[in-house]
Amino acid sequence: MGEVVHALRNRAFGLSILLLGLPNCLPMPPGIPVICGLLLCLVGVQMTMGRDELWLPGWIARRTFSRALLEKIVNGALPWVRRFEAYSRPRLHYFSNASARLVLGMLVVLLGLLLLLPIPIFGNLPPGIAVCILGLGLVERDGVFICAGIVATAISAGVMGLLTWMLYQGALAVI
Repeated sequence: MGEVVHALRNRAFGLSILLLGLPNCLPMPPGIPVICGLLLCLVGVQMTMGRDELWLPGWIARRTFSRALLEKIVNGALPWVRRFEAYSRPRLHYFSNASARLVLGMLVVLLGLLLLLPIPIFGNLPPGIAVCILGLGLVERDGVFICAGIVATAISAGVMGLLTWMLYQGALAVI
């Protein structure tokens, strides 16, 4: 894992954000969004600190995976990547430069924290979608997708705030 992250350099941020967002686009058992949220916070803090390369804890960096698994992942993702690349290209570079990554890192931390909220059923869907859009934009250095991810983050924060308020009001009504 460490070698893959080192080879990707700063694109590892976008790829890890995307991979941590994908499980949250489907209803998941309660533990999965929490783990993804915590890892997103770790990635976002590193972006905010201005790191050029993603740091992984040693026990993750030393993990290996088989060539067959890598080929399966790549072959499964390739059709989706080709579709995405038909619409995406590097543009609006000021949304993907080093100073913009500081702000985007803060948004990733916010989304990670939103994933920690115990909202039942589809509660993790809005931040999961926002995380994926931001991750896709960062991987391709596409400022349009990054802007869409910022808008999705704002919508996600609003939806999660509303759902949290509704749960709180429901709890008050029961008490």
